[in-house]
Amino acid sequence: MDSSLPLSPAAEKAALRKKHRAARAEHVASLPQQLRALMLNRPPAPVAEMMPEGLTIGLYAPVGDEAPAFGWARWLSENGRKIALPWFESREAPMEFRLWANPFDEEQLAIGPWGALQPLADAAPVTPAIAIVPLLAFTSEGHRLGQGGGHYDRWLDANPDVPAIGLAWDCQLADTLPIEAHDRILDAVVTPTRIYEGAI
Repeated sequence: MDSSLPLSPAAEKAALRKKHRAARAEHVASLPQQLRALMLNRPPAPVAEMMPEGLTIGLYAPVGDEAPAFGWARWLSENGRKIALPWFESREAPMEFRLWANPFDEEQLAIGPWGALQPLADAAPVTPAIAIVPLLAFTSEGHRLGQGGGHYDRWLDANPDVPAIGLAWDCQLADTLPIEAHDRILDAVVTPTRIYEGAI
């Protein structure tokens, strides 16, 4: 194979995932544990204003070095919003969201087919009004590089009216990312120091 030929977007994304996973792990390892607990413990005021009281907000259960989302879950729950998390019946099943009735009680969660915590099977299925999504890398314009499973891409494609906000560490900002037809621009990305307004 001619190594001078440009990579396809899918191949380029695979290479970038490896690079950005390593960079994220190094960044998180450099943060003191106490500091990690304080960062991203609540949505910044301009983002909270995008989520009026009474709405159901879709968040995610962080895995590994992903930006922590449970601080947001608890703050939003205390301030009049309902919380939902991704739920999978099996590895073959599409992603849906189910309510997490009490974000202070992780016993209401179980390990799902992909190794992440998810609501119990009897939790109510919902379509959140806003989805907060994890990512490996993002651009200041709101392009997102995910884990590669396509779960969020398919869910967002099926729910085009639901705004999507990324949650990330500052080190995950990339100058550019390969773009494919199914990639949706995020409405915003929040890091510990900035709000990138993406498609807003």
